[in-house]
Parts: sequence; C-alpha cells; structure tokens
Amino acid sequence: MKKITYLISCFLLSFLLSPTSLAAQNETFNPIKEAIKASNAKEVVKYFNQSVDINLEGAINTHSKVQAEFVLRDFFKKHPLNDFTIVHTGASKGGLQYAIGKYICASENFIVTIRTREVGGSFLVNEISFIKE
Repeated sequence: MKKITYLISCFLLSFLLSPTSLAAQNETFNPIKEAIKASNAKEVVKYFNQSVDINLEGAINTHSKVQAEFVLRDFFKKHPLNDFTIVHTGASKGGLQYAIGKYICASENFIVTIRTREVGGSFLVNEISFIKE
C-alpha cells in the first residue's frame, strides 16, 4: 500500500512541476483565448512567432505577424463571433503545447487548433487553424 501511495504521489508531483502542466498551458492559452473572444487580431498576434502558419478552411499559408493581423482581422469581420471556448489543451513529449477550441458564429462553427513552440522562454503560436465543423 505504501508503494502505491508513493508512486501516486511521485506522479502527481511530477505532473504539477512539469513545464507542460495544466497551469502552464492555461498561462499560455488564456490570453490568446481572451484576445480571440474580443475578436482583437492585433492582440492575438502578440502571441505569434515571427512567422505563423494560418489554416483557414483548408487553405494553409505562412504569414509574418503583420500579415497575420490582417488575415485574422478579415476572418473576424467575415465571421462575427458569438462565443469561443477552449475545449482541450495538451502537450507533446517534445514539449510543444496545443489547444483545441470552438469558434461559434451565427451561421457556422469552426474548430480552432492552436500549436505553440517555446521561443526564448515563452510559448509562441507557430500555427493556428480555423476549420468548419
């Protein structure tokens, strides 16, 4: 019984101290989520790497932060937001973090996937996808 308690304690402690713990993922994705909820492209791109892959309904293009702001602003304008939630977050064994969200509009919904990579001690978005449900 002591061995099982010890193993469970070690597992929980390693999870809580892991850089990809839930707290670290929330720290990474909450500001992005709030910026998307505000349909604020300028605020969203603050969390982007210098170049980012944007997938809009299957059309994938690589953009600079400046270009990405225009692309997102246009998307937000064409698809006015009713609600945005993050439904799942996770991390790869290599330390990459990701979030999956739901972008709800009046006429259609999108599954949003956000992938981040650690750059200079911060996790920055290197890919974002908006795919119709």
